[in-house]
Amino acid sequence: MTFDRTALNALIRHPATAFALASLSPLLFLVIGALAGGFWAFLGWAWITLFLALADRIARRLGLHVPGTEEDSRTRGLLLAVGILHFPALVFAAFALGGGTGLGAFGWLFAFLGFGLWFGQVSNSAAHELIHRTERPLFRLGMWIFISLLFGHHTSAHRLVHHRFVATPDDPNSAEAGESFYAFAARAWPGAFIAGYEMENNLREGAQPSWRQLHPYTTYLAGSALCLILIGLIAGFTGILAWLLLCAHAQVQLLLSDYVQHYGLSRRLTGPDSYEPFGPQHSWDAPDVVSGLMMLNAPRHADHHSHPARPYPALELSPGGQAPILPWSLPVMATLALMPGFWRRIMDPRLKKLATR
Repeated sequence: MTFDRTALNALIRHPATAFALASLSPLLFLVIGALAGGFWAFLGWAWITLFLALADRIARRLGLHVPGTEEDSRTRGLLLAVGILHFPALVFAAFALGGGTGLGAFGWLFAFLGFGLWFGQVSNSAAHELIHRTERPLFRLGMWIFISLLFGHHTSAHRLVHHRFVATPDDPNSAEAGESFYAFAARAWPGAFIAGYEMENNLREGAQPSWRQLHPYTTYLAGSALCLILIGLIAGFTGILAWLLLCAHAQVQLLLSDYVQHYGLSRRLTGPDSYEPFGPQHSWDAPDVVSGLMMLNAPRHADHHSHPARPYPALELSPGGQAPILPWSLPVMATLALMPGFWRRIMDPRLKKLATR
């Protein structure tokens, strides 16, 4: 059976619609699953995992590609919608997993896994996009998404540390060749927290302190405490426990993204304390359509690092194959990264091949 790729690509010619279907449909199924439990909870999890992986694989075989487009009012509105919906979704998930909807063990497990993936892959992608915006309301929306996931420091560490030092030993969130995800996560979380704090302090050296300009880390910590109180008032003690588990699950997804997208890629040392400029060859790209739409083009990571202010609809895959390509979609590779031996058998030969270019 043959397919007209041009016609298939035309099906996704409206970027806002495609991004909305991919990013918001999993949330709809997850909410239904959290209310109905049982098979429906499994279906919500399956939609964001099994269906997504299958759809990505089919799209890659068919050569489907979503070209970059300029941001318009609809794609901007979708970004705001995803960012705002994160908060009631997080509260509802904590309420449901805390016993509010009577989920049994089977339904609870799949609702927890599914919501954690959505917060870690979709909410994270929206927040990541928002903290790169220059408009203060958008930036603060992204910051509060991270705060609500107990990951507020990522707002500082990502912009001030990761983007400056990516693919060097000075970036806690760049994984070295041969390093397991677990070793990476154990050093990346505290390393990014401390590095982001130090960079914020450096920016404030010599500035006059003002109560109107709180240290960002004060906002991150106080905001986390406020979230805990609000979750407790709405969902109770069991809701707090569920929220903490969801935050941990989402944070693992964030760390997996960093681990996969820069694994083993390093910038050449050009002096005692200097490195070659970042290039597309220092980030793994993933061309997969469905997960790319769901994650607001976050898998087009090389272009993002080269142009951090470029809106998500305009991001492109690296031209001319300059960026190495992951063998499977980013969510699938993140799952494989949880199995270090299998991960290294897949990725280390690719690193060796890149070194011979």
